[in-house]
Amino acid sequence: MCAPVYRSAVLSTPTVSTSIRPLTRDLLAWVARQPRSYAEAMEAWRSSCPRFTIWEDALADGLIRDESGSGGTLGELQVVLTARGRAVLDGTR
Repeated sequence: MCAPVYRSAVLSTPTVSTSIRPLTRDLLAWVARQPRSYAEAMEAWRSSCPRFTIWEDALADGLIRDESGSGGTLGELQVVLTARGRAVLDGTR
């Protein structure tokens, strides 16, 4: 019987650039390259596969966020890097 493996909260927090998966880094770079609408991001990154959770993980980890435009409609939502996302992309965090 295998003993359960417990992960420290420190280890599960993406604070070292090597802890970020390559596809997550690709998502961050994609968002950083130019302004992205929510619709564009969903078309490019959404997945129904439970093993492909790049978008969901980046949101949960505070690396990206949705930002509403002046009208506040879904069509005006923009996807932007957070300060944490920028730091991870730059390799400083």
